[in-house]
Amino acid sequence: MDENQAAQYLESLIGQTLRVHASDTRIFVGTFKCTDSARNIILASTYEYRFPSPSAVQDAATVADNQESGIAAEFQNVKMNMTSRFIGLVVVPGQHIIKIELEETPQQSRVRESLKKS
Repeated sequence: MDENQAAQYLESLIGQTLRVHASDTRIFVGTFKCTDSARNIILASTYEYRFPSPSAVQDAATVADNQESGIAAEFQNVKMNMTSRFIGLVVVPGQHIIKIELEETPQQSRVRESLKKS
């Protein structure tokens, strides 16, 4: 992809919902506003998602172990939700970005699939 195509693609993403994965395992979901030469990304109306802390996982595993003592501990699955909070406008430093995903609504996905078929 040449520089002009890359710029056009970035422009097409403005206003779209992106999911940005950071090196500290946080995930930011928000509306893409802009980027710069340092690959910093600005998102608006952003939610931050975090995985549970190791101590919270340990506590949940202990509770599950106490409730279901008949199951061997190494075969238990403990399900926990990620924590989230609304943070609004955020700058995600380019050096900490691991992955960027475009979030699509079901309608956008259907349109994309129909365009592929034609």
